[in-house]
Amino acid sequence: MTTQINSNYLEKYAEDYAAIVCGQFFASKQYMTGQDIVQLTNSAQVNFFVIKRLFELWQGELEKLKSNPYFDYRDITVHEALTEFMNVLSRRIKVEKEQLQPLLETAVSQAIQLATDPVTFYQNEIAKAPAGHINEFLKENKKYYKWHAQVISFLIDKAGFGHDESAYLRAIAANYQAIKESLESVNLLLATFGDVKSFDLDAYLIQETVEPTPTFNPSTEITKEQESRSSFFDEVENEPPVSKPINSGPERLNEPEPVKVEETHYTNGAAGALDPYNLKVKFETLSYKGMKGIMGELSESVAINQRFMFTKELFDGNADLLKHALKSIDKCDSFEEAITLVNSRYVGELDWKPETEPVQEFLLLVYRKFEV
Repeated sequence: MTTQINSNYLEKYAEDYAAIVCGQFFASKQYMTGQDIVQLTNSAQVNFFVIKRLFELWQGELEKLKSNPYFDYRDITVHEALTEFMNVLSRRIKVEKEQLQPLLETAVSQAIQLATDPVTFYQNEIAKAPAGHINEFLKENKKYYKWHAQVISFLIDKAGFGHDESAYLRAIAANYQAIKESLESVNLLLATFGDVKSFDLDAYLIQETVEPTPTFNPSTEITKEQESRSSFFDEVENEPPVSKPINSGPERLNEPEPVKVEETHYTNGAAGALDPYNLKVKFETLSYKGMKGIMGELSESVAINQRFMFTKELFDGNADLLKHALKSIDKCDSFEEAITLVNSRYVGELDWKPETEPVQEFLLLVYRKFEV
């Protein structure tokens, strides 16, 4: 049994997704800036693949200028002036719908390929690197890899590693086999597309019974002043690492007291499935200091310290998944519907332990949104 890629489905999905996103954004705006792109969709990987493509085009323009034979681009004064010009230009990204939509289609396709087959994706990235400069290529592009980055992160900054392309390709495949159990679930990554258009993984990956063939053969495959001195493409690397706080942070003031953990009963005997009725009974009797009042949109009202805790403890360190979960719950019409969604998408997939404090605190926020 082997898996075949349905490229027609992927192409159509990317087209539809890009059309929806662009239609929504450009309904009220004429063009998109770099910061708009960074926050364009719930999938950080899609957004950063768009930025990555703009970075490649930016570099291409620079190389075109340097290729002119009539001027000395090695002169230090010329080099500094050209660098300043290109950096200023990078901070003036202005993309209209006709230009943005094909970039977004490509970014969506790449993100799906990375989620479902990181080995092939990263091996294809290595193939794009200039001969003899693979390490430099990875260092330059690592800021754009948001999903399954562990598959290649061990190669970055390893001076002298892999002097030929085949060594890198073998290392990527071997590392994936060693760490694949610890990588984020494909379903959870693809769920970040759901707010725009659900992705059907079964329609994309078709199971067929065929004779297996080798996928890799190393013998055959192988301020203004400040603006002028920095590039937008450098700064996107410094997005705040919301998902992994270095420490517990400043003293947590005016916070709710911890939820007293009580036994949670399950629905229909299904292990781990939360019962909204039992949760209601428990939360109705809780005296939860500081938690009175009606919650607004969860995606907007969850405190920053709670976001840190939920991201780390419940969503495998992935802030995108938390953001997507909160927005999905906000769209529900009742507490029962919200708990059904949590059961189907997160409890089993992320191995939540319902009696633990982070799960109870998360569920209480959901309860307060619909019931208080």
